Amino acid sequence: MTAPQTHYRNATIQGLNIAYREAGNAGSPKLVLLHGFPASSHQYRDLIPALATRFHVIAPDYPGFGNSDMPDPASFAYTFDKLSEVMEAFLKERGFDHFGLFVQDYGGPVGFRMVTRNPQVLDWLIIQNTNAYEIGFTKAWDGFRGARWKNRSAETETPLAAFLEHDAIKGIYLYGAKNPELISPDNWKSDFGFMERPNARRVQLDLFYDYRTNVELYPKWQAFLKTHQPKTVIFWGQDDIFFTPEGGEAYLKDLPNAEMHRLAAGHFAVEDSLNEIASGMHRFYSDKVVRKAA
Repeated sequence: MTAPQTHYRNATIQGLNIAYREAGNAGSPKLVLLHGFPASSHQYRDLIPALATRFHVIAPDYPGFGNSDMPDPASFAYTFDKLSEVMEAFLKERGFDHFGLFVQDYGGPVGFRMVTRNPQVLDWLIIQNTNAYEIGFTKAWDGFRGARWKNRSAETETPLAAFLEHDAIKGIYLYGAKNPELISPDNWKSDFGFMERPNARRVQLDLFYDYRTNVELYPKWQAFLKTHQPKTVIFWGQDDIFFTPEGGEAYLKDLPNAEMHRLAAGHFAVEDSLNEIASGMHRFYSDKVVRKAA
C-alpha cells in the first residue's frame, strides 16, 4: 500500500499563523501528535506516514516553534496554559472534536491541560517520555528546579541558556541512542536554525520558567488518569537525558491497565524506535480501542 502523502498547511488561530502537517483520510479515526522541546512537528515526519494508512493524523507546531508564528514575548505570554489554549482552538477549527492523543515531552503539559478541561475529546492516549510524576526528573533538571523556578534572574538563567545551543540540542537527540546512525542530523540543525531567530531563546527561557506550573498540576493530571482510565499505551525511552524510567513506570499506578513498552532509546524514541512505536500503536488500537469499544 502506498503511504498517504503528508500535506504542509497553515491555519489562522487567534490571529496567529499555525503551521501543521496532516495526512490520511478525513473520515478515518483522528489522531493528534503533540511535539516536544526543542522540536516541532518535524519530529513526526516519519511517524505520520506510518500512521496515516489508518488514521487522520495532524501534527501542529506550537506558537514560537517550527514554522508557526513567533509573536514577541513582550506582548505574548509563552506559558503552557497559553499554548494549550491555542492548540485547543486549532483542533476545534480543524474539526478534531475527539481524537487519539500522542504526547511527548512538552506535548504532555499541553495535551494534559486540554483533556482535563474537556475529557470527552480523548479517545485513547499514547505517552512517550513526558512527565506527570515528580519521580520522573533526572539530574539534568536540577538547574530548573533548584534555581530558576525559585529565583528567576539573569544569574540563574545563564546556565540554562546552554540547553539552547547547537551542541546541546544535538546531545538531546543522541543521548541514550543505541544506534545514533538512525537519527538524522536534520533534527538538531533544523531546531537550532529556528533557535537563531530573534526572540527565540527568550521564548524558550520563558517556557523553562513556566514549566514549574506543570509540576503544580501533576496531582490534577494524575486524578484525571485515575478517574477516567483512558485506554493508554506507553512507549518510554529508558535512557532519556531529562526523564527517568521511574517516570514512565509511575503511570502504571494510576493506569494499571496501560500497556508499557520499555525502549532501548532516549528522549526522541521515535527516531530510532519508529517501527516498534508505529506497529505498536496500530496493534493497540485494534486490540484495545476498537475491540473494547465493540
